[in-house]
Amino acid sequence: MRESYGTYLSEAQGAVHTGAGSQFVDQHIYVQAATSRLREQASRRKRVITEEDRKHLAARFLPPSGMQLARTLLATSQVALIGGLPGSGRQATALMLLHELPGSHSTLHELPDTSDDTSPGLLDVREIDDGARLLLDLSEAEESRFLAVQEALFDFREGLKAHGAHLAVVLPHRLGYLLRGELKRLTVEIGRPSPRRLLARHLLCDGVTFAPEDLKGSELGSFLTQAPVRDVAGLADRIRRLRETSPADRGFPDWLTDALLSQRDQSARVAADLSVQQSGPRRALLLSLALFHGTTPETVLQAANSLLTVLSHPPDITPRLEQADLYAELHAIGAETDANGQVRFRTPGYDQAVRNHFWTFLPDIRRQLRDWFKDRLIDPALPQPDRTRAVERFAFQALRTARPRDLIWLAEQWMARETSVRLIPDAAQVLALGLDDDRHGRLFRQQIYEWAVSPETGNRLRRVLVVVCAETMARTHPDQALVRLHHLARRASAQVTAEARAALTRLIASDNRLYCLLLGRLKIGIVSGRPGRDPELFLALADPVRLIGRREVREALVSCWTGVLQSRVGSWEKAEARWLTAAEDLRHRDQVLRVLALACGTDPRISGQVYRVALRWSRTGQTGRSETVTHLLRSINTAQGIEPYDSIA
Repeated sequence: MRESYGTYLSEAQGAVHTGAGSQFVDQHIYVQAATSRLREQASRRKRVITEEDRKHLAARFLPPSGMQLARTLLATSQVALIGGLPGSGRQATALMLLHELPGSHSTLHELPDTSDDTSPGLLDVREIDDGARLLLDLSEAEESRFLAVQEALFDFREGLKAHGAHLAVVLPHRLGYLLRGELKRLTVEIGRPSPRRLLARHLLCDGVTFAPEDLKGSELGSFLTQAPVRDVAGLADRIRRLRETSPADRGFPDWLTDALLSQRDQSARVAADLSVQQSGPRRALLLSLALFHGTTPETVLQAANSLLTVLSHPPDITPRLEQADLYAELHAIGAETDANGQVRFRTPGYDQAVRNHFWTFLPDIRRQLRDWFKDRLIDPALPQPDRTRAVERFAFQALRTARPRDLIWLAEQWMARETSVRLIPDAAQVLALGLDDDRHGRLFRQQIYEWAVSPETGNRLRRVLVVVCAETMARTHPDQALVRLHHLARRASAQVTAEARAALTRLIASDNRLYCLLLGRLKIGIVSGRPGRDPELFLALADPVRLIGRREVREALVSCWTGVLQSRVGSWEKAEARWLTAAEDLRHRDQVLRVLALACGTDPRISGQVYRVALRWSRTGQTGRSETVTHLLRSINTAQGIEPYDSIA
């Protein structure tokens, strides 16, 4: 086969939804699929922020050189700046420093790194709670941000001391020359831990048994000499998975060999092969198989045809039957079809090397590759598992070659009104992969914020953002996830608002700090009278007894109720009844009813409405509710300065 495949196999077609009509039932199916895909992705990409994940890391963590000094610095100065070469485990070290702090029961969270409506500066003292454990990752920061953070750090340290809080900062290695002299005493340069000992610890924690001599091979030694800490952990994980799937007659040496084989660099071989493969169609087939590796021959052929079209490759006028068939063409590029009918390269790791080569050494066609990939994923015949793998492969190349906006563009294109709802999981996945990237995650958090606040964002994309914020961003940046979910709940359609509200409920369920953050945002929105659903969100999300003993919480509740009571009675009557029911518990009665009474203020009309709702509530429930109503009336009178008769001498 010498030229274009373009006329030989047309693209499969399927029904797609178009137009502006309601598609919520179909969308809901694919929103659920997106949620499942991101949860599965998260299980493979531990970011060790949640307590469960931190414990998982702690069991496998090998303290690097400099760890003890870092512990001492953090304990005595409240701040430790972690430097070191990329790949030495700086992020893991910073997390473990905070995780190990004695006697701290507060949550551990990463400081926001984007311009949100709640962030007045780079380091916000409002982020500091008593005993807080804070992480600031500057490993990929640009010069201006690194300098600005250093300037703000001095005042921030005073806030840390006042609250007994601690901050671990991961420094950008390439900007070490910009570190201010007065901060150098707070800096620790860590060394890379022994990779062989680290591998052994990971394997033992995963229950993989081996003999000491199994880890002394030359090929393993060559790999460990250069591998970053995360790649050592990745090798251990591949060995674990091979143990679970290999035949019973294979043991650790076989698992290790196969795991290293998949890691082996095939770049030189690919470059040599491409110097021989001069045919455009042959190269298109090579890249198509690399990106859609493990799919059917038909899928690979369709992708190759499409790529030739996108690159305006001239068609081959040779009659089809005079050209080689697909079997011969696949054989010529080192591929074969397995027993399941899926086509793969014969050499492990070759597909990764092909992708790396094309994106590295043909930079002038990266935009066309983006367009090509967008069109290929629109094909409804491509199964979900194949789509998931292809999206991950494309995203890896886009992020590796500093083209994160290709993924943002794909999400926008796939969520346009005229496209199929089948693409919802794919759009969610590309955004989640961008969020998880160390270099470009900040750009994606900022973009999602801009989408969340923009009135131009379509509801389909908003549904994707809810899933991405709830399932991916919330794991590492829960504050920023909360801000975006709040905006989505405020601005979107009723369906998206319900989904965003449910996500907010899950997010704040077990985190008092996030609950207080949300109350503060609702207070600002309600008091300022901004249009939106803040009153509705407050009534749905505020808990009448949660943290009611805190003064700042009671003040926020009073402010929110004050604004809510200005609306019609029917909108808040059920919520008041729920609060009155909570007030039947004598432990909380005084504070709950005082919140309602203070919210009435001195307005007799509102006080009367609240009291009448309470009377109706007392008649519909169990006996004994009249005492709660009497207590409410007494609280209203006290709030309005009306003294009871029996207190007047």
